[in-house]
Amino acid sequence: MKSPTAALALSLSACATTPTEPAPAACRAEAGTVLVGRAAGSEIGAEALSLTGAARLRWIRPGDAVTMDYSPGRLNIHLDADGKVERLACG
Repeated sequence: MKSPTAALALSLSACATTPTEPAPAACRAEAGTVLVGRAAGSEIGAEALSLTGAARLRWIRPGDAVTMDYSPGRLNIHLDADGKVERLACG
């Protein structure tokens, strides 16, 4: 006779699923390279999100302190000293 704990563990393991395909990329920074050289602003931010598929963005100006945490759905927009888009990176 099986113990109730073993039966419960066995029944719960049947509910586990294994993903069959990887999740789609959350951010594609290379799609936003057309924005390089343009002045930062809310329109550029909205366009960057649309082009790259990122869920949110972070503006980074020269000298800004930024966290080193990696967030796959975040687009980092690096600005130059004049406030123009210098480069884009996901994370």
